Amino acid sequence: MNLDELREAIASGDPGRARPALARLVDVPADQAEPLLLLGLQQSDLLMRQLSCSGLGHKPTPAGWEPLVQALQHDEEVGVRAEAANALVSHGLERAWPLLLEAFRSDHEWLLRCSVLSAVAEHPEISGAQLLELSQLAIADPDGTVRVGGAEILSRVVREAQPGSELAQASRSALLALQQDSDHRVVAAALNGLQG
Repeated sequence: MNLDELREAIASGDPGRARPALARLVDVPADQAEPLLLLGLQQSDLLMRQLSCSGLGHKPTPAGWEPLVQALQHDEEVGVRAEAANALVSHGLERAWPLLLEAFRSDHEWLLRCSVLSAVAEHPEISGAQLLELSQLAIADPDGTVRVGGAEILSRVVREAQPGSELAQASRSALLALQQDSDHRVVAAALNGLQG
């Protein structure tokens, strides 16, 4: 399939044709894939929008940034917002961080929050202070899966922070408090972090 055929399939509104066309963009150079991914992001089909966000993350380009921000902040489907959050990190953590933090604070869907946690949990550029801030939001979440993610991030801070530092102590205190959590998965993650 050439680019014109891929464009036609993506614009067709037929998910059966458009989704495979979007998947084929994985082998297309970023500058050629970008307009087709942006076209996919404008479609009504949920999976097409998710695939387009994912593609814009795998092939980050300057023009892909703003559409991803719009998807994160305004798409009605949480799966698309979650995929956009992941994709924004590939444009640079420093640039994406304020948007991810704001999305975490304002969007209470567990899928979005877990996506933000996973996007930054092992990121090499994130600071211990940023991880602590995010994990404190996560462990206050009503959803146990989000709290587990928060506990796992606290565990990383405890492992990597200077022993005895304020950062290490605050993270350790939060993990100790999580031993009383009502969800056994959160308790297990906290114990694991304290033993690490």
